[in-house]
Amino acid sequence: MSSPSSAAETTTLWAELRHAEPSDVPFIRRMIYQMAEFERLTHIFSATDSSLLSILFPSPPLPPFFSLTPLALYLSFTSPPVRSSQTLSITQFSIPFPVADPDESDFASPLGDGRCIAGFVICFPNYSTFLPKMGLYIEHIFVREPWRRMGLGKFMLSLVAKKAAELGMGRVDWCVLDWNVNAIEFYKGMGAEVFQEWRICRLTGPSLEKYKDD
Repeated sequence: MSSPSSAAETTTLWAELRHAEPSDVPFIRRMIYQMAEFERLTHIFSATDSSLLSILFPSPPLPPFFSLTPLALYLSFTSPPVRSSQTLSITQFSIPFPVADPDESDFASPLGDGRCIAGFVICFPNYSTFLPKMGLYIEHIFVREPWRRMGLGKFMLSLVAKKAAELGMGRVDWCVLDWNVNAIEFYKGMGAEVFQEWRICRLTGPSLEKYKDD
């Protein structure tokens, strides 16, 4: 999305974090692939539009934040978006001008409103037996590269944390790669504790499938 011509060094941006809709799925899939590229994990990427659609939007629909919940980040330079039942929050930002987004046309809003999609969150409920309370686990939080370092990641993470607190949940969890120093520092700056002593354990592929016959 190219910002309007101006002599100023900054311009106004409106960001809306909203519940994703089925029409957002192709954009979410592309951003998941971009995340896989950044995390050097494209060799395990196998998501398709149809597989994401079936898991993110089951029928009948399940209650958000108590089930797998996709959120989409929409941006606009022209005017503030109209709040709808899908809206979590709308916030105004002052950002550097201009913003070069080479993928602007690929992420044009499917709503036909002149906006672009710049990020997403996928979260789902988890549980702590020690608290004992429900919580939220963030599987992915992602902002496309041209729109980073503008406060949009903080905007999204803050809203997920706000929702967890409003629902009386006990915590919000997510993972970060140990080499992603910038992300680690960002999360610490938001008050998150980064546990050095924990390791992820996983059964997948053949290691998981062999249990079918046990």
